[in-house]
Amino acid sequence: MSLRSEPSPKRVRAYLAGRPVADTATPLLVWEIPYYPAYYLPLADVKAELVRTGDTETHELLGTGTRYDVLLDGVRAPGAALRWSAVPDHVRLEWSAMDEWLEEDEPVYVHPRDPYKRVDVLASSKHVRIELNGTVLAESRSPRILFETSLPPRYYLPFADVRLELLTPSATHSSCPYKGTADYWTVTVDGTEHRDIVWGYRTPLPESQKIAGLLCFYNEKVDIVIDGVRQDRPQSPFS
Repeated sequence: MSLRSEPSPKRVRAYLAGRPVADTATPLLVWEIPYYPAYYLPLADVKAELVRTGDTETHELLGTGTRYDVLLDGVRAPGAALRWSAVPDHVRLEWSAMDEWLEEDEPVYVHPRDPYKRVDVLASSKHVRIELNGTVLAESRSPRILFETSLPPRYYLPFADVRLELLTPSATHSSCPYKGTADYWTVTVDGTEHRDIVWGYRTPLPESQKIAGLLCFYNEKVDIVIDGVRQDRPQSPFS
C-alpha cells in the first residue's frame, strides 16, 4: 500500500488568534485515512515558530512523526503541528487547534474538501415512508434526496411529514465541510430511546441550501420504504 497524496490548486490559510499561521498557494492533500484528506503545508509558507515538544509518533506509510507546539506572537497552540519523515518539507497543522481555515477566501470547516467527493441535492416525488420496529416515523411525497459520494442516498423530509411527537431534541451537533452544522433528535418508540438517529441543517452551507429546515433519518438504523418497496439497510461508517 502506498501513500496517497496530490497537490491542491487552492490557496489555503490557517489562523490562530486572528493571526496567519500559514498562507500557501501550494498545499498538499494527503489521505492519512480513506475518508478524507488532510492539508500538508510547505514549511516555507508557515509564519509561526514551531517548537519541538519531544513527542514522536509512527505511521505505516508516513514514517516517523515529530510533534511541535505552534508559537505566534506570544500565543501557543500546544502540540498543534506534526511533521512526518515521509513528507519532510511539509507540516500538518491540527485542524481543531486553529481558529479559522480558508480555502481561497472562503471559510472551510472540519477538514479539507475532498476533490473526488460530490454532493447533489435533488427534489423528488418518490413516496418515502420511514419505520422503526413497525412504527411509522415519517411519510412524505416530497423528499429532497442528497447524493454524496461513497455514502447511501439520504432522504430529507419536511418537518410536517415527520411525527414530531416521537422526537426529542438532542444536545448532539456535528459539522460537515459540505453541508454545515447539524442538529440531532432522539426517537422514542414503545418506551425505547434511539439516540441521535435524526438530524437536520437549519442553516446549511450555500451549496446545500436545498436541505435547509428538513429532517433526515439514518438509513442504517431505520427501515425505509420507497414507492412501496422496503429498502435494505446499507452498510456504511455510520452502521
